[in-house]
Amino acid sequence: MPLSGVPLGKTKGAADLARVQPRDDTHFVEAAWLYYHDGLNQNEIAERMRISRASVVNYLSEARARGWVLVHLDSDVFCGHRLAAELCTVYGLAEALVVPDDPVDPDGTAASVARVTRAAADWLPRLLEPGDRLGVSWGATVYQMAQQLPNTPVPDLTVIQLLGSRPAALGFAAEACTSMLAQRLGGQCINLHVPLVLSSKALRDALSDEPVVHDQLRALATCNKTVLACGTCDADAHVVRSGILSAQSMADYRAKGAAGVICGRLIDGAGQSVVADVEERMIGVSLDQMRGKDMALLVAAGPGRAEPAQAAIKGGFVTHLATSTRVARELLEMKT
Repeated sequence: MPLSGVPLGKTKGAADLARVQPRDDTHFVEAAWLYYHDGLNQNEIAERMRISRASVVNYLSEARARGWVLVHLDSDVFCGHRLAAELCTVYGLAEALVVPDDPVDPDGTAASVARVTRAAADWLPRLLEPGDRLGVSWGATVYQMAQQLPNTPVPDLTVIQLLGSRPAALGFAAEACTSMLAQRLGGQCINLHVPLVLSSKALRDALSDEPVVHDQLRALATCNKTVLACGTCDADAHVVRSGILSAQSMADYRAKGAAGVICGRLIDGAGQSVVADVEERMIGVSLDQMRGKDMALLVAAGPGRAEPAQAAIKGGFVTHLATSTRVARELLEMKT
């Protein structure tokens, strides 16, 4: 049943919770069954169960909170979108998923991004198979997608952190993205237990040669599938906010052609490397290691994401794209 969400009312406070404690769990189950399987609305359920509509709202909310109800977005609906077909034809993608922008979100920001990450979260498990080794990028988009991923165990799955760690007051460090995805997918998690950026190349080389780190780096090179975002190259870019590059350095690299950021590394509009000085001190996946995967899901949503998305596709980093109608149209306009 393709749904983008169910209006289950406001978050319950302590007083509400006290009022809705049922005599047993059958009240929750009955309300959920009538709503999701029988298609009754909340007023009809209230009349059927002889309770208030507010109680119905609370019962449904509690059923979802307990994990008894999983709302699934049927990705086939969005993959069949006309824009999705055009993107596949024009850019040579295996599949694309295009989600309508939120009509009350004219700038394509938070609400529309949440729609895309939700749809991508429902799509990802269907792109995985037993025995896959999934490499995970970082950033707000990937973290938000991981948060919305349904619990969908994939047998013999390994989930691997693609780049070292960086202090992230913003809440979406690489290790957090990887561990959350591994937990939701029931996979073995391999974190890269090193800083992303070291103080010198010599220290980077020495740490990379440590047996434990060497094994972790070898593991990330074996990924056959990836999930990633491609960041912008403006003053508000993730690599600027996290202190990897200064705003001035980013402006300089932008002037040299930088159009996107994949796993902390810059690419130009054709998807080729724009080598930043900091790269010789970084520990993580190389751009060459990110190309040519069996499946590489790029999640692209929000203002300014069309240019980096196009660069990532041209560079061979993407086989599958999850995006919004706004970004899809921009990508098609840029191609012509």
